[in-house]
Amino acid sequence: MLIHVIAVGCAGPRALRVWFDDNTVKDVDLSNELWGEVFEPLHDPDFFKQVFVNDETRTVEWPNGADVAPTFLYEKGVAH
Repeated sequence: MLIHVIAVGCAGPRALRVWFDDNTVKDVDLSNELWGEVFEPLHDPDFFKQVFVNDETRTVEWPNGADVAPTFLYEKGVAH
């Protein structure tokens, strides 16, 4: 099943609230997932809050190009 993100917001310093195209809303804690050079800026709470939905890829992304696959977000998330 292909799942896509339709909206995103912050649910904590390193957590997202994600709305999916199957009408599911999940909170996703990324605290233990933000490793590697591209994710380093996301440790800054102000930068983390700049998350948005990329209309082309239909997943979450940050201004530096960091992104997370919708399937990963869906599987890791806890229904809200």
